[in-house]
Amino acid sequence: MSHAPIRSASTDLTRRRFTGVAIGAAAALASPHLLAQSNRIVLGQSAAFTGPAAQLGIQFNAGAQLYFDLVNQQGGVGGQRIEIVKLDDGYEPDRCAENTRQLLSRGCTALFGYIGTPTSLAALPLTTQAGIPFIAPFTGAMGLRQPFNRLAFHLRASYNDETALIVRQLTSLGLNDIAVFHQNDSYGKAGLDGVTLAMASRNLKPKVTATVERNSVDVAKAVETIVAAKPQAVVQISAYKSCAAFIKEARKAGYGGTFFNVSFVGTQALADELGKVGAGVAISQVVPNPFSTARPITRDFFDAIARGGDKVQPNFSSLEGYLAARLFVEGARRAGGKGVNSENIVNGLEAVGDTSLGGFAISLSSTNHVASRFAELSMLTGDGKVRT
Repeated sequence: MSHAPIRSASTDLTRRRFTGVAIGAAAALASPHLLAQSNRIVLGQSAAFTGPAAQLGIQFNAGAQLYFDLVNQQGGVGGQRIEIVKLDDGYEPDRCAENTRQLLSRGCTALFGYIGTPTSLAALPLTTQAGIPFIAPFTGAMGLRQPFNRLAFHLRASYNDETALIVRQLTSLGLNDIAVFHQNDSYGKAGLDGVTLAMASRNLKPKVTATVERNSVDVAKAVETIVAAKPQAVVQISAYKSCAAFIKEARKAGYGGTFFNVSFVGTQALADELGKVGAGVAISQVVPNPFSTARPITRDFFDAIARGGDKVQPNFSSLEGYLAARLFVEGARRAGGKGVNSENIVNGLEAVGDTSLGGFAISLSSTNHVASRFAELSMLTGDGKVRT
């Protein structure tokens, strides 16, 4: 039996489809906002999906996609489906900047869920110049919040909020000799500035500081410097791989003090890296405990995970992605007009006002683009679990 006619028909169909796709792609490039004006709301996300910070991007994206899937199953927002176009930047600013240019050229409605301070700082000027909203970056750096930028919206509390909480906790326990281990970039500096500010208000200053390069676990020199100073506590401002490496090596060197981290570290990833060594390590959090069902938002989160086939791991990073997606949808539903686009999503988010996402209070307005200042402390138990 000859299959030539089938191959011929298939080839002809493929050619017609290819031509249609090519025309559509050319039109999209000619008109960057075409995608945003169609029946889709396209969000662009550049984040670490590989490398030492990969779990931050993977988990945040999974949580956000979980909620967007639920919304899409119910018809989207005003008939518009929400889609995320994600690109891997490996937590490197140069790659993030190039990704951002690509996403802007594709006509994204907004940029969403960028992971990290140095990467977000590389992207914000580009998206501002393009007039595209920059929503819910996974960073608490003040450099992204001040001066005020009408296109930038933040879900989470700042690193200043987190470090103030940490310093208040330490000093209330009489632990005033505090060292800072931080990433040698804008993220690390933002955290160090927060600790220094909080300590200065108590007439204190960090006892010693030491650094690690971004995406590196070469912590030997930092461990030597800090352990020699014998601080009572070490505040860590880095990602989970380097923080875990520091804690393990410091313990081996005989350090018996306590460790505090800010939320960006990636709590579950840090717990997984440390195992039993993690017992007693503290982390400040900017979203509620994802393992407690005390709040409606976490019950909603678990229900969404179950409805999605239990494919998403519940943790602080995935819950933050889920909340960020809910925040975006709150704004999108208020955008009005014939459809959500880059122009009216800003107005929609500013119209959110004071509201609650299942018991998680948020507030946005034309003069306030930081939705939450929620911060609380959690602690690793050494068996892979977290308590608050």
